[in-house]
Amino acid sequence: MFALCAFSLNAFSNNMDDDGSEKIKQLLTEIASLSETSPHCEVPCGIYGDSLRIALIDEHIRTVEKAMNQVNELSKEASPNYNQLVRWVFNKEEHAKEIQHIVSQYFLHQRIKMVDKSDKKKYDKYVAQLTGLHEMLVYAMKCKQTTDLDNVNKLKLAVEAFEDSYFHKH
Repeated sequence: MFALCAFSLNAFSNNMDDDGSEKIKQLLTEIASLSETSPHCEVPCGIYGDSLRIALIDEHIRTVEKAMNQVNELSKEASPNYNQLVRWVFNKEEHAKEIQHIVSQYFLHQRIKMVDKSDKKKYDKYVAQLTGLHEMLVYAMKCKQTTDLDNVNKLKLAVEAFEDSYFHKH
């Protein structure tokens, strides 16, 4: 991070007077110091919608399931409408990819914090959450590869397991 700041400083300072260059140097030094903290969010904004993300994942799963059913039905027709088949396959792929994006970009990158292995209770919860998220990623991938509804059911179960480990049972 500091190297990026230094490079930026050199690029700007060639075109500025001493006072402007000093202000940029101060700003870049402050930005570089931010990387020394350990926020779990990329911004960090502090605005999270964990339940919303789960609802979005559920909606994507329902869409993937419907797309699989449509692909399977259209494929059985004597004269299938290939345009519709392609559209449903594409739709299935996109929604499975959105599930992977939410799991990876939102939960793995920002929400699940690393924990010290010495705290067994926290570490076990961490492993359970990572396992659930990994299962979601794999079953979303399998949904992209096939029209096997068993993968949708396994994906739903993985989401439920993750919810239990993340939100706790009520």
